[in-house]
Amino acid sequence: MSNAIILIARILLSFMFILSGFTKLTDPAGTAGMIAGAGLPAATLLAYVAGLFELLAGLAVLTGFQVRIAGWLLAAFCVFTGVAFHLPYASGTELVNILNQIMVMKNITLAGAYILLATVGAGAYSIDARRGLQAVAAR
Repeated sequence: MSNAIILIARILLSFMFILSGFTKLTDPAGTAGMIAGAGLPAATLLAYVAGLFELLAGLAVLTGFQVRIAGWLLAAFCVFTGVAFHLPYASGTELVNILNQIMVMKNITLAGAYILLATVGAGAYSIDARRGLQAVAAR
């Protein structure tokens, strides 16, 4: 039963990054605008890099490939993006401030989920388990 629950969690945790990564790769303008607004250089290039990272990391989580590494990287990514792009709440309108506060809380919460996934591993229904890199979760 634990392995099935880990699989369901992996599917749910991968969805956002697969979709977000694909969107950034096909239309990076919005992300590049946020990156430029944060004062970072090479905004369009960084938007493509972020999109590729999100897509590949999301697929790794979905398939159970190198999940421990992907989990730690995604946790760090969530904390970084929450702090760099959403933490300064005082950005203008009350609605924008509320949305940024929600995004920070979402990112920190997701970081916790990815740390847990990195600790627990991908479970039996994964590429890692088939390659012998994953101890199977207790049943």
